[in-house]
Amino acid sequence: MSGQGGQDAKFFQRGKIQEFRAELEAAETKDKKFTKRKTVLKKIVANITMGNDMSPLFTDVVQCLGTPLLEIKKMVYLFLVCYGRQKADQLHLVIESFLQDCNDRNPLVRALAIRTMSYIPTPVVIEALTDQLRHCLRDRDPYVRKTAAICVAKLYAADPRKAEKGGFVEMLRDLLLDSNATVVANAVAALSEIGDRQDGVIFKLNLTVANKLLTALGESSEWGTIYILDSLLRYVPEKHEDAEMIAERVIVQLNHANSAVVLTAIKILLYLMNYMDNRKLMEYICRKMGPPLGEFSFLSPCEVQSSHIIIVTLLSSGPEVQYVALRNILLIIQRRPAVLKNDVKVFFCKYNDPIYVKLAKLEIMYRLAREENAREVLAELQEYASEVDIDFVRKAVRSIGRLAIKVQPAADACIQALLDLIDTKVSYVVQEAVIVIKDVFRRYPGKYEGIIPTLCQHLDLLDEPESKAAMIWIIGQFANRIDNADELMDDLTYTFLEEPTEVQLALLTAAVKLFIYKPHSDTTKALVHKVLKWTTEEVDNPDLRDRGFMYWRMLAINPTVAGEIVLAEKPAITTDADRMDRGALDQLLLHTGTLGSIYHKNPEVCCVDYSA
Repeated sequence: MSGQGGQDAKFFQRGKIQEFRAELEAAETKDKKFTKRKTVLKKIVANITMGNDMSPLFTDVVQCLGTPLLEIKKMVYLFLVCYGRQKADQLHLVIESFLQDCNDRNPLVRALAIRTMSYIPTPVVIEALTDQLRHCLRDRDPYVRKTAAICVAKLYAADPRKAEKGGFVEMLRDLLLDSNATVVANAVAALSEIGDRQDGVIFKLNLTVANKLLTALGESSEWGTIYILDSLLRYVPEKHEDAEMIAERVIVQLNHANSAVVLTAIKILLYLMNYMDNRKLMEYICRKMGPPLGEFSFLSPCEVQSSHIIIVTLLSSGPEVQYVALRNILLIIQRRPAVLKNDVKVFFCKYNDPIYVKLAKLEIMYRLAREENAREVLAELQEYASEVDIDFVRKAVRSIGRLAIKVQPAADACIQALLDLIDTKVSYVVQEAVIVIKDVFRRYPGKYEGIIPTLCQHLDLLDEPESKAAMIWIIGQFANRIDNADELMDDLTYTFLEEPTEVQLALLTAAVKLFIYKPHSDTTKALVHKVLKWTTEEVDNPDLRDRGFMYWRMLAINPTVAGEIVLAEKPAITTDADRMDRGALDQLLLHTGTLGSIYHKNPEVCCVDYSA
């Protein structure tokens, strides 16, 4: 804690209104340097911070506005921001002081006054604010102009008609061409806030203004840079050359030290690439985006230096920033796979990564997997399958199966890896392996059915609905290749009525398949009759009961047709289902760096606007 902070800590003690009022009255005499008044106001502000109601002191505090000391004015204005709406009937006491301060010599006082007025959106204050705000937007000092720009957004929120009729929106647009970068950034922020309102004025850019905003980037703060970059989404290039020119000027922001600036720059580049025609430039942009995306603390400093990747502060980012980056990267590589196609190693998990970071990396590893790097990815996944975190192990085992489905040349190695994991006889590992192997059978029909006996040997380890249903599907689908399929089904149906609906549906369909494969077996006949009777007479679930009636009638009318329907060739599993819809993906990429890009849902769905 700094020395000043240590001194101010003594003010954070609960005080009484009467005591503070007496101290303020006493401070009016023999207080030439305003030390007593300053001390009392610090106590009052501290009590406001602690949640104590200081509004009864309104008239006493506002009398301090005439004090020429800036520090005292700041505290009085803070008090007014807190209680101005609550004491709207007494605000006429401070209007004259507001107007005097708006014309003060000191630009800090002018800015403080106009900002405080904008925070108190009552009719009497807004009426006094409009004329002063117009003067402040043209003030000679950039600090006052940049403060006034934000005040326009607040005025618009309080009274949109007054803001539009008063020409304040047009004055904000004029500030986009201001010579000061901070003023430009604040004007952009205010126009963006107004444009995002349902009743707001649409904020669009043309090429001239866009170029002016890009010029201001070099002198803007990080906050201003993000606002200016974000505003470029409001510019629709009319020519390919315009989009390419703007992209070339934005690329330099990929070297920025701030992760939010980097993500925003990437968002703009992805947006502009939709309007480009120059394939070489697009490939160059993808290569340039690769290093910053790989810099969110995934590589050690030595690896970074050896790879000649730009060293930025993102290398020391915490896991929370990593997670935000990973979720955004997951969207980006689906739309532009070339961005990180050679950098899968960057996403290998570290032993000390939090589980949410590990799971996000696993998904990206799968997305980046291809024939050239499948062996490395598989070896890494096998390592993860021996970890202690159960959720992580489950995800790793399932990723091995997904890798087999996605990369055909790696399927044999993936199946062998899954068999090795099954041999460990660890319950949750075996169950995840069975689940993904069912999908592998559908992806490569007639190729890996030889491992079914191995799966049947571990039937006793399956106690979760999804894995149990997967194994039952395998037994029913390949009942003609399993010698003791009827015995296995008889054991599995023993607890039919106690099983979850998911397992009951699987047992019903498997029993029918078994009967179709072995229609002359007495055991099979008894089994299917028993299951159908349970399903139609003792089960409450309507889906299960209706399916039971359907199967029963099909078998009774024409067993041959029933076999053609139940055993019809199923479409092979593909990785297309893993891909997000192109339109939804493009929409999410426009919200890179926001909550929408983390939840992978449009902000309209995942975020509630409490300001409405």
